[in-house]
Amino acid sequence: MKRRLHSRKYLKEFRRALRKRMTPAEAYLWKHLKRRKLAGRRFNRQFSIENYIADFYCHQERLVIELDGQVHMNPTAQEKDRLRTVRLKELGYTVVRFENYMVFEHLSFVLEEIEEHFTSIK
Repeated sequence: MKRRLHSRKYLKEFRRALRKRMTPAEAYLWKHLKRRKLAGRRFNRQFSIENYIADFYCHQERLVIELDGQVHMNPTAQEKDRLRTVRLKELGYTVVRFENYMVFEHLSFVLEEIEEHFTSIK
């Protein structure tokens, strides 16, 4: 039996709750990603892959975008993030991480960096 990789049912309510209470950085970046605003690519927010929930995910590019706030600065969280990135890469995803402040202070850089990971220009 094939295991479901995306949108596992037991994470549905948790993903929904995360979408309802996005961080300010997630909400700000989402304004620039939703409705195919970035190079015509469709993004999902709070999308699950295996047991992980990605802040943003572009299926067309197999691209995961993670925003890291203060909680990600402690060694335990950094190790979890590292293991998560390793696993997602094993599954064939590209993972791009930004600190929250980058979204507010350097948005154009963040968007350009994301676009650089697109495999083809639309």
